[in-house]
Amino acid sequence: MKKAITEIRGEDTKELKAKLNDLRKEQFNLRFRGAAEAGAKTTRNREIRRTIARIMMVLGDRARTGGKKQ
Repeated sequence: MKKAITEIRGEDTKELKAKLNDLRKEQFNLRFRGAAEAGAKTTRNREIRRTIARIMMVLGDRARTGGKKQ
């Protein structure tokens, strides 16, 4: 799921919101299951957290600038 910021900026706002929702669900599931298990899931958690941050940054930029890619 690790995407460069340019790829994220190329997507529509609706697609980004849907992807954000999916990532948050996956993050919750990993956190819920991760209480009992540890290991490689930390890498995935990091990727999800950073991708969520990138998407939130792009959505915030679009909200401040008037939303170019609606």
